[in-house]
Amino acid sequence: MKKTAVLPLTWMILVYLFLYLPIVVLVVYSFNDSRMVTIWGGWTFKWYGAVVHDQEVISGLILSLKVALATATTSVLLGTLAAFALVRYRRFAGKSLLNFMINIPLVMPTVVIALALLLFFVTVQKAIGFPQKGFFTIYIGHTIMAISYAAVVIQSRLKEMDRSIEEAAMDLGARPFQVFMLVTLPSISQALVSAWLLAFSLSLDEVVISAFLSGPGSTTLPVVIFSRARLGLSPTINVVGAITVYLVVIAVAVSSLIMARRERQRARLAAQALRLDAEPPQPREFGVGLMTAEGR
Repeated sequence: MKKTAVLPLTWMILVYLFLYLPIVVLVVYSFNDSRMVTIWGGWTFKWYGAVVHDQEVISGLILSLKVALATATTSVLLGTLAAFALVRYRRFAGKSLLNFMINIPLVMPTVVIALALLLFFVTVQKAIGFPQKGFFTIYIGHTIMAISYAAVVIQSRLKEMDRSIEEAAMDLGARPFQVFMLVTLPSISQALVSAWLLAFSLSLDEVVISAFLSGPGSTTLPVVIFSRARLGLSPTINVVGAITVYLVVIAVAVSSLIMARRERQRARLAAQALRLDAEPPQPREFGVGLMTAEGR
């Protein structure tokens, strides 16, 4: 191995260890038999059974998954509309304001957003009696945060997209809605999946907004973990973290397989189209044409 390749390889290994070694340690210690999380006592699955019967953890996990699914779906839908308007329309009333409002959550501290939303919901609740702090308020707060990230991801893909494909579809008689559904959406499908996964991860991991906007009986899993960690770490916390790692790894693996399969299908169809274009037209045989003419 060349000396010039040793340093980049070493640096890459150190970076991967820095990123993933704490996760590996967390997963390993979720099987620790000892109640002391810093002392190894052997392998066991009893803490996984304890977490299954922990109603606070189970309800927090279910609420977090519901909020994350709703947040990711809504963020992708609204982010797609916002990105399409900003990229495809050069001028319209309020374009600068829309771009400004989308970028604000990216740079504003989360605690400021959470405090502003809390004051807003408290004021509205006193005025009309709705909404109560719970699923709806957490969902709105997470969506306001995640929609900006989804819009940025989709907007970058729309800027790189080849407009000639859409123009060819319109020349063939497709209506704008058909072009959007049959040409534009399949072309940006990978960006949509990436934006959905990003919004899902951000919502599942959010602590500050959830802590400000959660109410009695509606506590998300990160808030449960944070509240228990302040009182001292326990093996159940390691199990909850390990289960979260399992879910994220499965989701990323499935989405990667789906995107890789679609990419292979797209490459195969493109190769077939190139082969058909490269093949010269087959000349008609003179004898066959003469016999056909005589038969007529």
